[in-house]
Amino acid sequence: MQDLTLVMAQLDPLVGDIPGNAARAIEAVREARIEHGADIVVFPELFLSGYPPEDLLLRPSMETRLREARASMAEKMSPDVLVIIGYPGMREGRCYNLAGVLYNGQWDAEYAKQALPNYQVFDEQRYFTPGTEPLVYEHKGAKLGLLICEDLWDGAPVQAAAAAGAEVLISLNASPYHQDKPSERLRLLEQRAQDVQRPIFYVNTIGGQDELVFDGGSCCVDAQGQIQVLAPYWQVGLMPVQLLQTAAVSWVPQAGEVEPEVETEESLYCALVTGVRDYVNKSGFDGVVLGLSGGIDSALSLAIAVDALGPQRVQAVMMPYHYTADISKQDAAEQAELLGVHYDIMPIESMVEAFMTTLAESFAGTERDTTEENLQSRCRGVLLMAISNKKGLMVLTTGNKSEMAVGYATLYGDMVGGYNAIKDVYKTWVYRLARWRNTQSPAIPERVIERPPSAELAPDQQDSDSLPDYDVLDAILARYIEGDMSAEAIIDAGFAREDVYQVVKLVDRCEYKRRQAPVGVRVTPRGFGRDRRYPIVNGWQPGE
Repeated sequence: MQDLTLVMAQLDPLVGDIPGNAARAIEAVREARIEHGADIVVFPELFLSGYPPEDLLLRPSMETRLREARASMAEKMSPDVLVIIGYPGMREGRCYNLAGVLYNGQWDAEYAKQALPNYQVFDEQRYFTPGTEPLVYEHKGAKLGLLICEDLWDGAPVQAAAAAGAEVLISLNASPYHQDKPSERLRLLEQRAQDVQRPIFYVNTIGGQDELVFDGGSCCVDAQGQIQVLAPYWQVGLMPVQLLQTAAVSWVPQAGEVEPEVETEESLYCALVTGVRDYVNKSGFDGVVLGLSGGIDSALSLAIAVDALGPQRVQAVMMPYHYTADISKQDAAEQAELLGVHYDIMPIESMVEAFMTTLAESFAGTERDTTEENLQSRCRGVLLMAISNKKGLMVLTTGNKSEMAVGYATLYGDMVGGYNAIKDVYKTWVYRLARWRNTQSPAIPERVIERPPSAELAPDQQDSDSLPDYDVLDAILARYIEGDMSAEAIIDAGFAREDVYQVVKLVDRCEYKRRQAPVGVRVTPRGFGRDRRYPIVNGWQPGE
């Protein structure tokens, strides 16, 4: 019998930092050899460029930088370790999504991804040419079949690799997270392994990149689809797996560490923390500043920011006006003290009055409406941006997906900022996450969670004055946005006609606002960003 140690390198590359990513790979192989006795180390999809590189792939110097990085790896990589790593590459005038094989200073083989996804957040057909052939590479008696991400979902490349003689399948992945995605992947791996009766190694990237977050969860299943090793979600690390060659079966992965199942709230919260942490750190900001209103959205956003960056890198600002309730001031102060963040109070009465004085002649003869409410929000945005400019802190906006969907946000006011932790989190989930976070340690005052939601831009204002209750609103939104259901189909599902048409019309007419909103963490299958690309100006009717 013979055995091999394969190490899954679940790491967080930086998009565009090709020399840095190559250095990370060299160090990871060295550590895998020393700590785990690695014979094989596998990295995620497009690791050298980071994922997704988007139009960086169109830069003329991309191939030159990759060639230099690969030469450095060939020179410096630990000997007698087989390295399988992802990168883009120009071959005969065409760009491919590649998995390269490096051994003892030589790049021995390349596999080109065959199934190029072009849905949801994926746009690979814009850049890459699909490969057409399987690759089976033999190393120390093991015949390794290479795959890249969507090849698994498509299925045909899996069959082709097995037919070409692969005994073990290795898949390099950059599979972004959304709710329920981890369980979807595990079901897929079980099915594909059973289809071809081969063990599969699934190596996924981790970390945040703009709106995308990658949860890791690298794993190995045996030929029956049973999980043998599952790396922790949301943690960078090297995960070893022992492969044993037996007389009865070619190669059998041995049981090892299996990460316990993570509850939905925890996984979602970790996604938001990861998105904020990596966006801020990779962009080079010193920290974040946000408006803390005493409401649930800013409260959850503050907790996420503190967990992502630490309290010393977070500043919270309460900006009260006439309609700000005393309990809002009290709750904001309590949470700021609880989490240990720098906290300021900056009243905006004088700013709003100055604007109103200046506008008085222009507004003469008109009734008070949302214009005056929006001035409050815009004054707050000016203050936060001034703090951002002066202190090098990014403004973290705090609008949830329900509000962004129906346009209950003020351009150049509460939409001012660089990133939004909860942009893709429906209001009902905001409450669920707040309650879950408090089970870990006190973070959000209970009264903030229990109070009826209000923007506090007018006397005794509540969100329910102008919108359906959030349970109803979010159910309609999920059907319209995630499910692409028509208004009439949603009504047929049991929702009131008046509510449905109010909501879908708001969603459709507020596309211009969402286009100007900060990027935020994507955690649903249909976020407001790459996923959903509707024309701003159009004559579409939502009924059918």
